[in-house]
Amino acid sequence: ASEVPYSNTTSGLTATTVQGAIDEVVVEKVQIYNNAGFHNSIFRGKYLGTSVTAAQYTAISSGTFDDLYIGDYWAIGGANYRIAAFNYYYNTGDTALTINHAVIVPDGQLYTHGMNDTNTTTGAYVGSKMYVSGLDSAKTTINSAFSGHVVSHRNYLHNAVTSGYASAGAWYDSTVDLMTEANVYGTKHHGNATQGTNLANNIYVDKSQFPLFALNPQSINNRQSYWLRDVASSAYFAFAYGYGISHVSDASDARGVRPAFCIS
Repeated sequence: ASEVPYSNTTSGLTATTVQGAIDEVVVEKVQIYNNAGFHNSIFRGKYLGTSVTAAQYTAISSGTFDDLYIGDYWAIGGANYRIAAFNYYYNTGDTALTINHAVIVPDGQLYTHGMNDTNTTTGAYVGSKMYVSGLDSAKTTINSAFSGHVVSHRNYLHNAVTSGYASAGAWYDSTVDLMTEANVYGTKHHGNATQGTNLANNIYVDKSQFPLFALNPQSINNRQSYWLRDVASSAYFAFAYGYGISHVSDASDARGVRPAFCIS
């Protein structure tokens, strides 16, 4: 028998009214879950435009994160800036961060730079050339792309090394910083955890994996090598290798700068 084309003339329904009714139900249900926990659980990966709109900033600052999900991204200045987490740092710090925010990570390296001029990890992350000046270009680029909306929060960063392991740290103002192994992999791989009877300074705010990398591991493996801020030895820092493996590299090597930051 030949197929009969669908007709809704007898019911009085149209595709528009049916879709409108469906949308009303969906919106009603989704509004119940408009919070960081719900939005952290869904990877969407939607292109959001070439700048953050006023409505999008309002959705972030209000904490509803309406129509924003993990993996969504803005394409600005030749880089894709992707949402990695919502309210990851909320209530953290020696001074609590109480601003609703989205954590952003570029898809790839913004440029390459060494952690230090020589193969040393003395001073850990805070004592590195990367921290002192190597992130300056990234900060300039990011502050231009998200002008007036980059969040400063308090973060615990390592500032001393003993026998190849991070041995001390302190609270610092953080805006744009390298990620940790935990941010990317969800655990420590090469950062020293114990040293016999000595306990390494494994104190982190960045102690768990960003939802972006948990929900879409492909985001870890971008075929580019990029630095992580964990001390691996007296000469090595941890980094994510372009071949998709966790690794270590001489501190003087030029590796990718792929930092994380928050906007609100």
